[in-house]
Order: sequence, then structure tokens, then C-alpha cells
Amino acid sequence: MDRSMTARRRAPGRASILLAAALLGTAMLAGCGSSGSSTTLGGTGTTQGSTPGSGSGCSGSCGAAVISLTDAPGDFDSYIVNLVSLQLTRADGTVVQTVPQTTQVDFAQLVNLSEVLSATQIPAGQYVSASLTLDYSGANITVDNGTGPVPIAANDIIDGATGAALVAPNSQLTVSLTLPASGMFTVTPNAIANLALDFNLLASNTVGPSPSNPVTVTVNPVLSASVVPDPSKPLHVRGPLVSVNDMAGASSFVIGVRPFFNSSGSSGQLTVTTTASTSFSINGTAYTGSAGLSALAGIAAGTLTAAYGSLDVSSGVFTATSVLAGSSLGSAGQDSLEGTITARSADTLTVADNLFFHNGNLVFGPAATVTIGSGTAVTEVGQSGSFTIQDLSVGQHVIVHGSFTGGFSSSSSSSSSSSSSSSSSPIGGPVWPFSSNVTMDATQGSAEMLPTVVAGTLVSSASGSVTLNVLSLDGRAPAAFNFAGTGSNNGTDANPSAYAVSLAAGLSTSNLGTAQPLGFLGFVTPFGAAPPDFSAITVLNYAQSDALLQVLWGASGTTTPFSSLSATQLVISQATLEASSRDLIRIGPETLDPATLSGGVVLQPDASDSNPRLVLAHLKSHKIDAYSTFADYTAALTSEFTGTVAAQQVLAQGPYDATTGTLSVDAMVVVAED
Repeated sequence: MDRSMTARRRAPGRASILLAAALLGTAMLAGCGSSGSSTTLGGTGTTQGSTPGSGSGCSGSCGAAVISLTDAPGDFDSYIVNLVSLQLTRADGTVVQTVPQTTQVDFAQLVNLSEVLSATQIPAGQYVSASLTLDYSGANITVDNGTGPVPIAANDIIDGATGAALVAPNSQLTVSLTLPASGMFTVTPNAIANLALDFNLLASNTVGPSPSNPVTVTVNPVLSASVVPDPSKPLHVRGPLVSVNDMAGASSFVIGVRPFFNSSGSSGQLTVTTTASTSFSINGTAYTGSAGLSALAGIAAGTLTAAYGSLDVSSGVFTATSVLAGSSLGSAGQDSLEGTITARSADTLTVADNLFFHNGNLVFGPAATVTIGSGTAVTEVGQSGSFTIQDLSVGQHVIVHGSFTGGFSSSSSSSSSSSSSSSSSPIGGPVWPFSSNVTMDATQGSAEMLPTVVAGTLVSSASGSVTLNVLSLDGRAPAAFNFAGTGSNNGTDANPSAYAVSLAAGLSTSNLGTAQPLGFLGFVTPFGAAPPDFSAITVLNYAQSDALLQVLWGASGTTTPFSSLSATQLVISQATLEASSRDLIRIGPETLDPATLSGGVVLQPDASDSNPRLVLAHLKSHKIDAYSTFADYTAALTSEFTGTVAAQQVLAQGPYDATTGTLSVDAMVVVAED
């Protein structure tokens, strides 16, 4: 298990882990080599990313393409399925397979980061469509109903187009995305093209009867794309270390791309550049800058490595701020879990709502009991210095590597073991494959502390500190935690109604107010050392956060979703909002009711966003049309909704003006029934 597990989605009203504030960076695509080439497969006009040493095989001119995948929020704690295929179609009909092997994905992890799927050479030209195939056999989907995760049984995961359960032999869904004529994905020689794909969990799934009472999940996949990565999310790449260049004047390394949890295969290479401020965690030891690059040069080629960054599309340069390698990502054969410490007693941790990685497979499940000791290596992501197990306290988000000593049922172990040698195998086993609560021995393992979010309302402030009434800690309500032992004595244990937050130098309290919830990104104070209870490295200003609008009309839909449409504006009236089965606006941890707006919700283009993601999804056909301008998009909506076709839902994201009820659209999805 590695850093791709650090941005797990939480339920409505629960904060997500916002890694972007701490882990942004940049990287550069490696030069053409055999492992970054393409090889022609059988069949006319079909190519697929090669394995190392296979030779070029890319007939004619080729160009470098970085393909990444992210996700918009949904109502899920886990959404684990198999990504079977991602194909790109060129204007002349050439089909390129960019994912050479089936890959296990938890889309709930991708809310606050993007994952590099491939970085290979593909045939040059204009690409007109993308096709994504998902396999739901053995899917592990859990919905957060506001009080905890609820697993969805296999027979209750439904294909929205057919009404049938997504179980073998009908467990696969393919969604096809037509790329916009303007802003086309174009690959040229001696340049780097980028295609950022977004699998929208909220638009792709309907939870019934409601998110607070989940019984079924109906799947209608919705995919959008942009030639520019979402700048608010760090880009994550993982795979084996290829080489390091730490000579004078150089600071880079090459990584082979193996997305998510693949243990073999190749999807190209990236060259990652570093700076004096890049943080490293290598075999459990923290470094900064050139010292970290030198330490990286000292480990063997092929060692599992991961990096975060943000791709500069114009130059192809990407400079990492966070790099992890070796046992910092878990030793070979080790089990791993990710979750939040909800209680601690001596050297025993209770870690809740976990993603488990066991015998080569990923699964979401309940709480785990973890034993730590003096042999547990502890690191803090993005921070230099020495850390011990005393730094592991209640409320901290962690990834722990060790050995599971109990809890997994024999059926899940056998199914997982059978698939551990091949990442193309489905997850296997029941939805919750646990015989009891999981136990882990991490006394000779490692623990990584990840940036954690605390959100609440302001009680008081002083120079360098604030006191909060906590609404959520790492996305969980205060009632989920036992703060006993967190204080330096019995009277100073953390109190969620008066939670003391210290602010890093330079963080100001002058603009903090009581009108909106406040958020802070940072780390929990070491166990037994409070107060303060939390050390903030970033203030999250929810007043400047993008809003997420969802309007859902259900299966019957509405043939008149918009009261007006023009090239510069569309409106959902108050009456249409009131007729919906669900309507809300989320801003950070706050939820607003748009149906209270007498003028309805006004949607207009965001003048500051030159690359909006605008899609019209067709439910029954699993076809999606993408647009790059608001005028083209509203013209398509005008043609679609003429009184016969019904809209089932609308999603939009962007800056929101509560005074006027106007949302400036950076991304928007309209789901039609046809």
C-alpha cells in the first residue's frame, strides 16, 4: 500500500484529506526508451503500451502522452472495482490501449488527487474519444449513511441501463466519452500531451432509497476529460525506481509507472525533478532536498517509489514536493492499512474505517487493533525530523505496515492468495471478508502520519492559536473518538468543544470569523502532550472553496430541467429544485439548501477557467459527449431537452455567490435518460 491511499472520500458533511496544500510539486516525462514505447498488437489499427525491452513498435510518428485519472466526490467510503481497459480512438480509427493490464482501483481515494495511469509513446494525431471498461465482479462498495460505512451486497449493485445486477457474467460496464472538437486531445512528436480523466462518483451512482438509508447502488458511469490536469489536486505516480541523477547541477530520478497497486508490468516512465524543499521518506527515514536525493540514489533499482506533483502541460516539467521509497511504502510481503486513530491505550491503537491491503488485494473494512513498539519506524509526510511512536495520537490519519494476526476470514484469504500473483484477478471474497475485527502487529513495521483536517466553529483566537468547537476530525464526528491519554495530565485531554490548534509561523488569525466553519490542515499533537491538541500548517478558507451543486430528480426525471438557457447562462428555477428528490450545495463541511433561493440557481461560465469540464451523459447508451465551451454546451442541452427526453440529475462545481445564488461553472455534468 502506498500514498495513493491518502485521499479517501468521506460522506456528505465530512471533510476529506486535502493533500494538495502539503504535497504539490512538478515532474517531467522521461525520454523515449523501450519501456516507454508502444507495440502493435494483432488487428488493424490497434496499439498497446509495451513491456520493457519490447522495442518501439509504434509505427509512424509518435508522441508522449501522460494519462491520469481522478474522481469527483460521492457518498462512498470505498468504491473498489477493477479497471479493465482504457482505450483512446484516433480520428482515423486507430485504437490505443493505454492500460496494459487489469488494475484494481478504489475511486473513493481519488477525490483529492490524480493518479498517473500511463506515460507512454502513442501514435501522433488527434484523438476523438476515450472508452473506459470497469469490472464489478467482487466489487467492494461501502456507502457512508452519516453514522458509518454500510456495505452494499453484490446483487444490489445495479446496471442503470439494464436494471440487472452487475455480477458475472454481466459484471462489466463500458462508458464511451466523445472528446470535444475544440480542445481536442492531440499527440505530436517531441511534445507531451496530457489527458486528465475524471470518473464522477456522484454523477455515476445513485444510492437508494437515499444516502442515509442505502440499500442499492445503481451505476450509470459518467466520465469527463480535460487536456489540463486539475490544478487543485496533486498528481501521484508510483512504480519501481529506474535511475537517479544526483550529479552536480542535476536533481531528478526516473520512475516506472505502475498505477495504484499493480505489482508488475509497465505503463511507461516518468522523470521526476526535485528541489531543495522536496521532502523524502526513504526506508522510514525523513530527508529534505539533496540529502533525500542522495539517499534515493543509495537504494536498489526496482525499489517501489512514489511521488506527488503537478504537471506543467506547456513544458512537461513536474517538480515533486513529496517522495517516498522502500519500506516507507511497506516492505515486500507486508500487510498495510489506512485509517484514523480513534483511540490509544499504551502501545495499542484503534484505527477506524480502514482500507486494508492483504495478500495482494485491497478491501475496505471496519476497525483494526494495531500493536506498535520501539521497532516501529514513524515518519510524518512532508515534514523533516525524527519521529517516534509517541507521535501517534488520537485523530491522526495514518498508514501502518505490519502483519495481520487475525480478523480476515479463511475464504477471503484463499481468494486473495489466488489472485495475489496476478493483478488481473478480481477482488474475490465477500464484501466484508472479516471473521472479527482485524488485528495487526506493527512492532517491526512502520507508520506514516498523513496531513489531517480538523474543521469546526471558532470559539476564540489569540496570536498563533485558535480554539475550535470541532465539527469533524479527519472527516469523523467527535463522538467517534476516545481522547483519553492525549493530554499531558488527566485534566488536559483533548476536548472537542474547546480544541486547541496552534498555527505555524505566518498563519494569520485576522480574517477568521464565526459565520462559517473553519478548517485546518496539519498533524495531531503527540500522545500525552496536549495542549495544544493540533498543529496546523495550512488554513482552509471554506469561503473560497468551490461549491458542489447536486440536483437529482430520480428515475422519472424532468423534461424541463432548466427554466432558461443561453450561451452565457442557464437557470434551474426554485420550482424545479423543489420538485427534485435531492438538492444541495456543499461548501467544505457546510451544506446549503438551494431550494430556498427564490430566483433559483444561476449557472454561468467561470471566466477564470479556460478549460472547463462540461459533459452530457446519456444513461441508457452509456455514451458521453464532452464540450470545451459553455456556449457549445448550452446549445447541446437546448437540443437535448425539447420536451421528450428527461434529465435525471445535474451536478456543477465552481465558485458560488450565496448572495445572488450564482455558481460559476468549472465542471458540470447533466445526466439524460436516453
